[in-house]
Amino acid sequence: MTRPLRADAARNRARVLEVAYDTFAADGLAVPIDEIARRAGVGAGTVYRHFPTKEDLFRAVVEDRIHGIVASGRALLDDAAPGEALFSFLRSMVLQWGATDRGLSEALAGVGIDVNAAIPEAESDFLDMLGALLRAAQDAGTVRRDVDVADVKALLVGLQAMQGYNDAAAGRLIDVVLDGLRAG
Repeated sequence: MTRPLRADAARNRARVLEVAYDTFAADGLAVPIDEIARRAGVGAGTVYRHFPTKEDLFRAVVEDRIHGIVASGRALLDDAAPGEALFSFLRSMVLQWGATDRGLSEALAGVGIDVNAAIPEAESDFLDMLGALLRAAQDAGTVRRDVDVADVKALLVGLQAMQGYNDAAAGRLIDVVLDGLRAG
């Protein structure tokens, strides 16, 4: 049985995760652990006590972000029309998350961390949620039936890469891609 963390250790762990998320979001996954420790105001040893490897830190940060995204996608299933739920989700993943979260975009694309190998349950939850959004939109007749979840994820990763390449065109180009997903 593992002992619960002392209050100061729990605060340090939470602070490291928060700073790591902000750092990865702004600078990508290549930031060294020592830099994250410095920004968090703790020693590198504190980071390594909680996260023995950089991959462990990536995993914790990315898992937390993906679980939040899955929850927002599932909420859209309940709150929006089926076709619009998928389109709203994809638009937010590119224009909101992709614009501000370089680390998540890199993780979804498999840069620096193999999400499926590192945190298969988070990747599985993400794909299940994306599949539910896609099926609901296809069942409603708003999205073409010849695309599958892997296709939609590939489009999402491509759109996030495009957004990083040409932010000014992102809004217009995501509309072009979403028009291509619409049932004709």
